[in-house]
Amino acid sequence: MRILKAVIAVFALAAPAQAEQGSPVLQLDTLDATKQWQGVGRLNIGRIGFCTGTLVAPDLVLTAAHCLYDLETGERADDDEIEFLAGWRDGRASAYRGVRQSVIHSSYEFRGREDPERVGSDIALLQLDQPIRNAGIRPFETGHKAPKGQVLKIVSYARHRANAPSLQDACHVLETDADLYVTSCDVDFGASGAPIFVMEDGNPRIMSVVSAKAEWNQRKVSLAVGVQNNLKEMKVELVSRAKRRPRFANDGERLRFNNGVQPSGARFVRP
Repeated sequence: MRILKAVIAVFALAAPAQAEQGSPVLQLDTLDATKQWQGVGRLNIGRIGFCTGTLVAPDLVLTAAHCLYDLETGERADDDEIEFLAGWRDGRASAYRGVRQSVIHSSYEFRGREDPERVGSDIALLQLDQPIRNAGIRPFETGHKAPKGQVLKIVSYARHRANAPSLQDACHVLETDADLYVTSCDVDFGASGAPIFVMEDGNPRIMSVVSAKAEWNQRKVSLAVGVQNNLKEMKVELVSRAKRRPRFANDGERLRFNNGVQPSGARFVRP
C-alpha cells in the first residue's frame, strides 16, 4: 500500500513531526458529558494493559487486534482475562462484562510493536459473556467508507486520561487506501481500538478503529482500519465458532481486574 510505504519511509528518515492543528481533546468527566458515549468503554486485558473498545451490538465489542497480544512476549491473552468496562469514569463503569470469545481479522498476524504492514487488518471482535441491555448504553451503528477531508470525532481512553473517556470533536481524514485511513485524530497509548466516528443525521457511526499513531508526510497522525466490511467477516466467524464451542455450566463467569493496569496499544512512535 502506498500509505504504508510513506509511513515506513518517514520512520527510516526520522523526519521531524509537525502536529496538524485541530480541535482540543476534552476529557468527559461528568455523567452528562458521557451520556452519548456510554457504549465506548475501557478494555482491560489481564493485569498489564488496557485499550479502548466499543459496543456494536448488545454482546459485541470492537477493538484493535493487537490489543489482544502481549507486546513483549507476543502471546495472545486468554478471553477470560479480558473485561469490558462500558462508560468507565472515575473508578466506576455503567456495566462490567467478561468476554466469552474473540476473533481477529483473518489476515492479521501479530509481528511485534512497530509493524506498519499489520495496520490494514488490525481489528478484532469480542463477544461478551452477557449482553448489555441498558437503555443508557446504546450500541453504535457502523458507517460506510469516509472520503478524504471527512470530519471525524474520536472517543478514547489513553495514558494520562485513563480514568475517563476523552473526546476530540473535530479531526479529519487525511488520506485513504483500501481499508486503511490516515487521520489527524489525536491518540496516545491506550487509545488503540478507539472508535472514530462520522456523524450522519446527528448520530455517530463508527467508521474505523485506531490501530496506531505514526508519522506520515512529516506530521503526527493516527492510523485506523475501516469497520464496515471487516465487521461482517468477523461476525460470520463468531457464529461459526459458537456452533463448534461446547457449553459449560459456569460459562460466562469471569474474573474482573479493575486495578493496576497500564495502557497497551499503538507503539509506532514513542511520545
